[in-house]
This record gives sequence, structure tokens and C-alpha cells, in this order.
Amino acid sequence: MTNSNAAPLIPRENLFGNPTRAAGQISPDGKWLAWLAPRDGVLNIWMAPSADPSSAQPMTASTDRPIRQYFWAPDSRSLLYIQDKGGDENFLLYGVDVETGAERTLTPFDDTRVMLVGDSTRHKDRILVGLNNRDPRLHDVHLLDLNSGSLTLVLENDGYAGFMADDNLDLRMAIRPNAAGGMDYFDITGGTIAAEPAATTGLDDSLTTSPAGYSSDGNTLYWIDSRGRDTAALIAVDTQTGTSSILAENSQADIGGTLRNPVTGIVEAYSVNYLRTKWTALDPAIKASLDFLESNLEGDFSVTSRTDDDSKWTVGNDPLTAPAKSWLYDRTAGTLTELYTSRPDLVGAPLQPMHPLEITARDGLTLPSYLTLPPGSDSKGGGVPDAPVPLVLLVHGGPWARDAYGFNPTHQWLANRGYGVLSVNFRGSTGFGKNFISAADLQWGKTMHDDLVDAVNWAVASGIAPADKVAIMGGSYGGYATLAGLAFTPEIFACGVDIVGPSNLETLLKTIPPYWEPLIAQFHERMGNPNTPEGLAMLKERSPLYSADRISRPLLIGQGANDPRVNQAESDQIVSAMKDKGIPVTYVLFPDEGHGFAKPANNIAFNAIAENFLATCLGGRAEAIGETLGQSTASIVEGADYVQGLGAPAVN
Repeated sequence: MTNSNAAPLIPRENLFGNPTRAAGQISPDGKWLAWLAPRDGVLNIWMAPSADPSSAQPMTASTDRPIRQYFWAPDSRSLLYIQDKGGDENFLLYGVDVETGAERTLTPFDDTRVMLVGDSTRHKDRILVGLNNRDPRLHDVHLLDLNSGSLTLVLENDGYAGFMADDNLDLRMAIRPNAAGGMDYFDITGGTIAAEPAATTGLDDSLTTSPAGYSSDGNTLYWIDSRGRDTAALIAVDTQTGTSSILAENSQADIGGTLRNPVTGIVEAYSVNYLRTKWTALDPAIKASLDFLESNLEGDFSVTSRTDDDSKWTVGNDPLTAPAKSWLYDRTAGTLTELYTSRPDLVGAPLQPMHPLEITARDGLTLPSYLTLPPGSDSKGGGVPDAPVPLVLLVHGGPWARDAYGFNPTHQWLANRGYGVLSVNFRGSTGFGKNFISAADLQWGKTMHDDLVDAVNWAVASGIAPADKVAIMGGSYGGYATLAGLAFTPEIFACGVDIVGPSNLETLLKTIPPYWEPLIAQFHERMGNPNTPEGLAMLKERSPLYSADRISRPLLIGQGANDPRVNQAESDQIVSAMKDKGIPVTYVLFPDEGHGFAKPANNIAFNAIAENFLATCLGGRAEAIGETLGQSTASIVEGADYVQGLGAPAVN
């Protein structure tokens, strides 16, 4: 038994409710600070003079969906943000005038999704945007005047997935998928796209090679590039001569992020994230600043914004076992000023360290992974509990994404409830080279799932968890993995929590959003091609829906009704199949959500159900469901009686 019962129960609200402040950024001219903070319970953008952060005022007035992504206009005259409706992912662009507070919709079109194509340090009042209002599959490029709101068509798109511009806002590159599942890159000169590609990738390099932007003078094009190697290197190409040079490479992981000078666009530092993120400076002055931050901040940090003169930075700080902070770094004065703590209610809470580790799959592949243990369970602090604890295998989405080291609210929540939490970068995860990704091609439900089973077996053999108390949980691909786990290996998992996970890979591919259609060749090459008899047969074999009768352990499903990626039908059909077979399933539907739960009240409500579901199955602790359902839009479609406090009596 663990001692986690002695630790205070961290309220769900403190982990998943609105942060007090988040996403702090300084304006390019250095005069203003902005951040996200609640206004009448909904996240909005606030702004204050950088010299007086205490005099902040709200700049937006969203009353329904939280604003989650914003950025400064290059001229510092407006704040820009994107917002969709009910989770439909048709994001429009909005602007708020800094001086007047006037707000307007900058892309006022129905059923349209905006993409940013380019911004500029020399034309600060304009940006290039892509709009798919003419054809939902394709984004036409427009020049947007941020202050007048005028939109001017620059290029009508007849089949390209994306475009790149230089600092003069001239289009320089068009990107088009090819039949091999890779990308072709075409030079654009004077508005004319070249007939033949200047560069190309096949399937192997498609997720690990991409252009990373031009220097402001247009003379250098940066690439993150895995061609001719496994892990992606940082490459600089001279646009006049075509000669290239390697700026950085790492044998274990792809080059991840870069820090680029806000005016020149020159790369000054880069990051590599294998088990943890490590920054390396290429510029001596940047190295001195990163060294200063390293020595003055506890845990990890990231530079979140920089002024044009580069004298001031905002810095996000993750102390790992304490709530995140944001700081203002004055490089000239050499001072750090704390701006805010995102979740002050977590100060002093029993937050637990995350242990980075490597797990070896059955075929020898190394799986970078992360483990968090319940408070009081690991007296030696070495990442192995004194006695085995119930375990939640938390599977990331994508699958072409990754888990990473750092403060993770879901890890902290589940560990606080008495569970070990294990996140595994299974094959197909990004960041570890193209061979790691390609090892997952056509392996949904097969070797990708074997990796998860191997991680469970490792945890049991290592004394982390008892074999009969392991749950699987995840969203999107993680939801698919949950359904696959319960359907394909029903003896491994005691229960599962599926959040917006596809149950039928054939219908998933039929219902992808139209703006993903240019990438369909890559989906077919990596998942399976439903247009061939053998491909269709494989997709059906790998679809949990067709093995729903094998599910024998409790299942909880959460779904957004407006999800454009994994349609509601994906959850409806497996719930129906399980009902027909008399197999217990609990199904929670949110009518105002999409691919995940953006509204804190909805997220908290689902997590309230999930932790009581896990307590019913695994015996961990749970905060009572209480009033959370009434404060959300959750509809319990099926199976309330299978969760303590929802319909079933609580387990003592």
C-alpha cells in the first residue's frame, strides 16, 4: 500500500480550471504586456503597460469559449487571436486595437479556417493569411492590412498544401503533397510558381523535413532536414548559390525549436528534446542570456516573446513540482521580474516529480517514456514505488506527436489520486528521427500497440504496478489505443478511458476535414489505403469496432459533438456495438465541444466522471462528482450506473 492517502486531495479545479494568468507576451515595441486571464469566468486577453503590469485591463469579451491562442501584430498596434465556434475548428482571425479597444473580425467568412502564411519586420501593418472560403480543401493567399482590415488576393491556390513568404511578404515557396506520401517544394519568383520542384521528400522524410523560414534579408533559407540522415538536422541554405551548411544535429533526437533574432531572422539558438529539452546557443550574447536564466530559474524555462530591440524577453518557467511562472527579463539591466504564477492555488500542493526513462520494446526499439508516482509511494525517490501501485497508461494523441518532460496536470491529478502514470513515446511518435516514425507505418493496432503492452509488462516486471490494476487512457490516437487495448488485448487492462478516439479507421479516413485532403496520400501510406482490397481489409482488422465483442472490461467514452477530426459517429457506433452485445459502457457527450474539451467546466466534469470511474475499477481516491455535471453541458448518454457517484453508490 502507498501513503498517498495521507497527501491532501488536490481539487480538480486547481489543476484544470482557468489559470489566474497564462501565455504572457511583450509587444514588439516593448510598451505593453499581454496575457490570458479569466473575465467573468472565461479566458480573455488582458493588457497592461510593461512599466506597470498591475494596471491591466481586459481587451476582449468572450463570454462562451475561452480564447486560447493570441499574438501581437508586428506593429504593436493590435492584438490578434483566433477563435472557432463550438469546437468546429473553423478558426477565424480577430483583431483588437490597442489604443481604442475596438474589436473586429478580420476574416469574416462562414465555414472558413484561417492560416498564417507570413509576417514581416519591414511591413509591420500587414500579414499574409490563407483562407479556404472559396474551396474548403485549399487556402488562397491574401494580404491583410491589420489596421484597415482590407483583404487583397495574392494567389489563388490550385492544389498546394501551403506557402512560405519572405520578410518583404513576397511568396517564395509553394508546398504540394506528392503521390509517394511526401512533399514537393516549388520556388516562387515574381508570383509565378516554378513548373518543377526545387526540393522533394518521400514518405520517410515527410514528417521530419520541412523549411523553417527565411532570414529577413532573404539570403538564407533554414530547413529542419532528415534527408540523407535519420534525425533531422538544422540546415542553412544560401538562396543565391544553393550551398548548404549544417548548423546543428543530434544522433538521438531531431532538432526541435529555434530562437531567431526578432529583426534579422537569424537562428541564434536551437533545442534538442530527447528525454529532456536542452538549448544550445549559436550566438555568444544569447548564450550569456540563456546561461543567466539557467542559473536564476528553478527547473526548465522557455523564451516566449522578445522585443524588436531584443532588450526584453518574457520567459515561461516550469519549476516541475510547482506551478508555472512567467518572468520579464531585462537583458540590459540583467534583472528578472516575476510577472505571475499561473496557478497560485497549487503552491504547496503535493506535486510529484516526473521520471524520464527508457523502455525497450520486444524488437529492441528504445521507447523514451515518463513516469509519475503517487505521493508517499517512493520513499527512496528513485522512480520505483516501495510496493506496486495501480497504474494508468496515458497514451498521447497524434499519433505523430510526442510526450515530453515537464509539469503535466493529468500526471499530477492521477498521481494524486493514488496511481502511477506512465506515458510512452511508442513508435510513430515524433522527435526521435524518421526511422522511429517509419517503424509505425501500417502498424496501427499492431507493433504500435505492442509497444504499449511492452511498457505495461515492463512496469509489472519492475515492481511499478500489479498486473491486474492497469488502466489505459488517452485522447484522439490515445483514445483509439484505449479501444484497441480493450478489444485486441482484453486481458491486459482493467479498464479504459477513451476521449474522442476513432473506433473505425475506414470511416475515420472518409470523414477527415476537407482541408486535410491534400495530405490523404500520406494517411493512406502510413495507416492503410481503403481504396485497395488489402488496404481496406487491414483497416477493418485494425478497427476496434469490429472486435467490440471482445471487450470485457469497463469502458468510459468522452466525445465532442462538433469534432471535425473524429466525428461523433466514431463513438456512437462502438457504444451501439457494445450495447448490442450487452457489454457495459459509459458514454459522455458534450454538445458544444470538438476534438477535446476546451471549456474548463466541461473538462472538469469529464475528469470528475473519469476519476470516479477509475476509482470504481482500480480502487484509487476520487473527489466527489458533486455539482460539476450541472455546471457543464455533459450529457450522460449511456452507463451512469457503472460509475460511483454518477449512478452507482460510491466504493468505500
